[in-house]
Amino acid sequence: MTRKIIHVDMDAFFASVEQRDNPEFMGKPVIVGANHFLGRGRGVVSAASYEARKFGIHSAQPISQAYRLCPNGIFLPVRGKRYLQVSRKIMAIFQQYTPLVESISLDEAFLDMTGTEKLLGDIEKVGRKIKEQIWEEEKLTASVGIGPNKLIAKIASDLRKPDGFVVVKDNEVEDFLNPLPVGKLWGIGEKTEEKLSKLGIYTIGQLAALPKEVLQSLFGKMGLVLYQHARGIDNTPVVPFRKAKSISNEITFEKDITDINVIRETLLALSDKVGYRLRQQELVGKTVVLKVRFSDFSTLVRHSTFSKPISMSETIYAEVFNLLETLNISYQPVRLLGVGITQLSSANEYQLSLFDEKDEKRKRVTEAVDLLKNKFGEKVIGRGMFLKGG
Repeated sequence: MTRKIIHVDMDAFFASVEQRDNPEFMGKPVIVGANHFLGRGRGVVSAASYEARKFGIHSAQPISQAYRLCPNGIFLPVRGKRYLQVSRKIMAIFQQYTPLVESISLDEAFLDMTGTEKLLGDIEKVGRKIKEQIWEEEKLTASVGIGPNKLIAKIASDLRKPDGFVVVKDNEVEDFLNPLPVGKLWGIGEKTEEKLSKLGIYTIGQLAALPKEVLQSLFGKMGLVLYQHARGIDNTPVVPFRKAKSISNEITFEKDITDINVIRETLLALSDKVGYRLRQQELVGKTVVLKVRFSDFSTLVRHSTFSKPISMSETIYAEVFNLLETLNISYQPVRLLGVGITQLSSANEYQLSLFDEKDEKRKRVTEAVDLLKNKFGEKVIGRGMFLKGG
């Protein structure tokens, strides 16, 4: 049976939510990611409305650069909880059509509609109905791509943004892909695209003409993936439930920091947030990650792996502090700090062996603190180091 996949991608999601929630922003360049309204803070662009993109503004761009490009733009902070709230409503709409929904991020998802024709009708009508329902219920536009696999559906949804709708039938895949630039394929970044251009390969059709052996000799294992994708071959399934690969928190300072005490306090706060999120999701992890970005945008990342999984905030911070000691950051202004944990697994698998007897008291205190946070919010209680100055 030929698979039938829908990919839904919300248009400039964060910025569109801000425009919807604030009608006076409609039709104006909105940039989300600033630490304060004027946009002269630190950080990077998380989202830009299509009006802002006309000025050359794009995601992951420094806010300061975006401000230079569009000083009259509307610069807003990220409202994560609000976007998550809206995302959940949109994902609930998808669940009305199929249980096979793979959420890729807050603003996009794959829906496997294979075998639903008798119940729901033609997939094109379903795709249009989903777009209409999102607009009717949330007043937001989405771009929809429909194809025989995830690769084709994803490329299709990106072609006519915003508010796009592109359908690629099974027998149209080759004609659809051939004229497109190679950069549209998954796995082709700037370096791969540059290497292909030196070979005179600019379109997917030109890439598809290369023998498998040539691609493998040039790109190794990735060569086989390129060979398949250039022909529209993608057998990856839609996976409804994806386990988190990592949990992390980071902060960009308003001004560069050189005070080691502020750095330590910030890392403790970040470690506490990561530990709390781990426990809320009933997860444990083995590898602690420290990220430090300096004023010149150079970035250092350090990892440390435990022999058994952990979830206690104190343990995470202790290891982050050890990693910090390995870095020579004296007198280097720090722009950003981040703490994360990877190699995650279910805490239930380790319930009996996670805590030594000496940790039992600390465990009980942590559980009590978590209960307070669950009831009154994360800010209701903090560690003593955080309370300097009130």
